[in-house]
Amino acid sequence: MVGDSLIAVHLLLIDVAILLFTRFEEAPDFAPWYVALPVDVLTVLPLVVRRRYPLVSAYGVLVLGAAHAALQLGLASGIASAVSVYSVVIYAGRAHGVLYLVLMVVASATQILLQYDDGRVINAVVVALVLALCWMLGEFVGARRAYHAEVEARLHLLETERDQATRIAVAEERGRIARELHDVVAHAVSVIVVHADGASYAIRTDPGLAERAVRTISDTGRGALAELRRLLDVLRGEGGGSEPRVPQPTAADLAEVADAMRAAGLPVLLDVDGDLGELPAGVSLGVYRIVQESLTNTLKHAGPGARAEVCVRRGDDEVTVTVTDDGAGRARQVAGTRAPEPGGNGLIGMRERAHVYGGTLDAGPSPGGGWHVRARLPVRLEP
Repeated sequence: MVGDSLIAVHLLLIDVAILLFTRFEEAPDFAPWYVALPVDVLTVLPLVVRRRYPLVSAYGVLVLGAAHAALQLGLASGIASAVSVYSVVIYAGRAHGVLYLVLMVVASATQILLQYDDGRVINAVVVALVLALCWMLGEFVGARRAYHAEVEARLHLLETERDQATRIAVAEERGRIARELHDVVAHAVSVIVVHADGASYAIRTDPGLAERAVRTISDTGRGALAELRRLLDVLRGEGGGSEPRVPQPTAADLAEVADAMRAAGLPVLLDVDGDLGELPAGVSLGVYRIVQESLTNTLKHAGPGARAEVCVRRGDDEVTVTVTDDGAGRARQVAGTRAPEPGGNGLIGMRERAHVYGGTLDAGPSPGGGWHVRARLPVRLEP
């Protein structure tokens, strides 16, 4: 409104200058100053609110400008009418602009016919060109405003999509870290519990065996704590720390998992066919975690005397992981009941790992007893 007020004051000053000139010339045909000045003020006053109330301002200028033009007080009515046409087109739309333009043409034509005997054609052409110019300016500026509004809307949409993508990425990363934490904790705690039970039985009869079990518990706990600390450092965003950073385990480290399970009392037969060193990092980690989680479940649920077999086959297009055991599932099959398929975080995490890389995973009781886990992961990931 400050800028529009300056426009109104400027037009008023033009008419005041004309009024002073006519008073200096003592022209008898012009209205006295106490009539002219209030009409001038009222004519330009609606321009102050032309942006906020474009129609009220425009029709105020139309009515008051007619009185101003009839008294021939100066240029304010003509310029204010042109500004009003421009304002209605921009702030009220074309429909209101067309109606207002028609009324303005009728008022201008009536004024020309009543007040001018000579030069009607010239005056009509000038008025028509001025009104056409104001309309075109309104169209151009309106198009520019619409363009900026569309750009702002698209920027807002892009920012919203970026925020959503960020939240999705954060959720996916949290899910991945949660699976890593589960794998680390479940594996370590299972090994610790098994060795603790064994040490409690052997502490009096075989102290040496109990000592080895306690040492295994200590080593497993320290390793789990170190890996948990690294994962928590990632969550906290810490770039450094006292613990050295080590790479994630890969499929090439399956022998270490098998050795750890054998040390925990679970006989494991590991059969690897093909080179697993060239697998993509995510697929290699998925193979490692699937085998680790499967053997951990066997250690926890298969019961005493169970044996496990791990078979990993590397093909041209996919790598196949099969983990089977002959544990407690045999008793359930013999009894004629089918064991319910577990739905804990371990099995869910294995399935998610397989699905993330476009693979499949099947887990359940084996026909001859025991339990099986079969996973297929593609060797080449699609971009």
